[in-house]
Amino acid sequence: MKELVVFGASRGLGLAIAKYYREQGHPVTAMVRDPDSATELADAGVSVIKGDGLNPEDIEHVLRQASPDSWVISTMGSFRASQPVDYIGHRHLINLLEEHKLQRFLMVTSLGCGDSWATLPERAKAAFGQAVREKSLAESWLQTSLLEYTILRPGGLQDGAVSQSGELSQGKEVHGLISRSEVARLTLKLLADDTSIRQIYECVDPEFVYKR
Repeated sequence: MKELVVFGASRGLGLAIAKYYREQGHPVTAMVRDPDSATELADAGVSVIKGDGLNPEDIEHVLRQASPDSWVISTMGSFRASQPVDYIGHRHLINLLEEHKLQRFLMVTSLGCGDSWATLPERAKAAFGQAVREKSLAESWLQTSLLEYTILRPGGLQDGAVSQSGELSQGKEVHGLISRSEVARLTLKLLADDTSIRQIYECVDPEFVYKR
């Protein structure tokens, strides 16, 4: 089983990914900024390292311990952060992945990034457009790297179980919701498929039903 290294696993999607891969039998190491989240990860069998994506030394400390053929996923974002990590943190990570020759990398951004900006509703641009722009810069930095990367842009993230009904798409406008657990399943599908290298995908779940 491939080792997975996750950056941004303190909560939300990164946490769901770390737990899903452990359920599938993969050894998982996670870097988290918030030590309060370490207990839930550790209870799931995840090796937890405290670190900040804005600090290259913290990232390097994690990568030094990773197997050369590890898979790496990042969901780093700026939720409740005083400084945005979306671009600078990913720039540090991408540079250090190249330096340490860890090739297989999947970065999770969001619908509206890069060439899908035009499809983002005006309300969404006003609400979180700055974060989307930061993530778009990270995508550009990654696309000019030497890594075997995949970029995944999920729709609106919700709590929920693995549904097996999430859909990957390319080059078309999509809108919708998807559970974090289902995104985790799709990341594993992409990492295991070499045809996804240097590709960008969107994902939503057409069967997802939002419950208040």
